[in-house]
Amino acid sequence: MFKIEKPEMINKTFRLPLELVQRLQTVAQNKGVSLNNLIIQCCEYALKNLDNK
Repeated sequence: MFKIEKPEMINKTFRLPLELVQRLQTVAQNKGVSLNNLIIQCCEYALKNLDNK
C-alpha cells in the first residue's frame, strides 16, 4: 500500500550573513530546489561529515 509520509517539522529562526543567503539562493535556483530543502541537505551533509577529533 502506498503511504505518503510527512516528516515532523518545526519553525526556527536563524540569523545568517546576507552574502551566504544570496549564495544559497543562487544554488537552490540553479538546482531547482527550495532554499529550505537546500539548507536541510547542507546541514545533514555537514553533520554526517563532521570531524569528531
